[in-house]
Amino acid sequence: MAVQVGDRDNPDYKILVVDDEPDLERLVRQRMRRHIRRGKYGFEFAGNGVEALQVLTEKKDIDIVLSDINMPKMDGLTLLQQIPEVNSDLRSVIVSAYGDMENIRTAMNRGAFDFVTKPIDFTDLEVTIERTLRHLDEWRAALASRDKLVAIQNELAVATKIQQSILPDKFPHVDGCEVYGCMHAARNVGGDFFDVINLAAGRIGLAVADVSDKGVPAALFMMSSRTLLKGAAVGVEDPGAVLREVNDLLNETNDAAMFVTVFYGVYDPSTRVLTFSNGGHNPPLVVHPDGSSEELELTGGLALGAIPGFEYGQASVRLSPGDLVVFFTDGVTEAINVANEEFGLESLQGLFGDGRTPTAREAAEMILQAVQDFAGEAPQFDDLTCMTLRVADE
Repeated sequence: MAVQVGDRDNPDYKILVVDDEPDLERLVRQRMRRHIRRGKYGFEFAGNGVEALQVLTEKKDIDIVLSDINMPKMDGLTLLQQIPEVNSDLRSVIVSAYGDMENIRTAMNRGAFDFVTKPIDFTDLEVTIERTLRHLDEWRAALASRDKLVAIQNELAVATKIQQSILPDKFPHVDGCEVYGCMHAARNVGGDFFDVINLAAGRIGLAVADVSDKGVPAALFMMSSRTLLKGAAVGVEDPGAVLREVNDLLNETNDAAMFVTVFYGVYDPSTRVLTFSNGGHNPPLVVHPDGSSEELELTGGLALGAIPGFEYGQASVRLSPGDLVVFFTDGVTEAINVANEEFGLESLQGLFGDGRTPTAREAAEMILQAVQDFAGEAPQFDDLTCMTLRVADE
């Protein structure tokens, strides 16, 4: 495939698509035409890794490389190894066959920021590109300002922006349920994250996690944990097996001896069944339409990254119409006020005692606002993270 030039001379961002499928260029230009016409994206195309390196050598303003894995002359995994030598100021997104965990792990180890699966879902691709560009912008801003950092607080502020840039800001529209998540960073950078993952057969993966320690190392460990969890969730079906795989991968390169608590569940809207595994995390709260609530059972799991080879159990619960599941980190229940009192689980449950039925977004934002009002002027040392799943009414 001959190297092609993008439609606009000076688009906001330039994306190099590397694939040997002859029809992909036409498809990308057709599906991305609105962004191209607006000058937001410009595209370059190459048929293999050799052509891609030629483009990167000639054009230093590429922001994202979107590359297939299987190509003639030079495959995508080899290309990932070569890219930093030509241009280290970009991000790579790999295109892989669904469930190809071996190549996905290899790609992540070689510097890929994210991945999409074939056949390409262009809605998911746009979300992935936007998230990658947000992260790249924050990273470039951090590089531009690093010489100006005179105190650790400046470094933590930059890390907070990077941390926030990878969190979902768009949530799937699924018949029968709605999902929303948000995080409010504390004074210091932490390692909280949440994620919503589209899975096969209309199911959705739901994850909330909290890395040990604080500061930049925790934020970096968080990003690594999130990437591994997403990859495992796509390639492995059972939540317990997902946590086992992520735990083993984290233990392979965990020189800093950090760990992360994770709750991961898979919700099937067609059956209203939530199957889950808990790696040492706060159990979510299930709130019923009448205002009553209870915690989900524990599954006997340990924090990930602590002990290699650990087997994680799992359990399932069938939710009822109108149920609300609240996933949160300990920054919510352990928030303190000026009198050094904790917000606590009972206060969280009390927010829903009147039996009203807020939307997923209303519930999450109500929780964070209640915690902030409770804390007042007291400094907080942990992020406030909350994600909610609401089952539709009958």
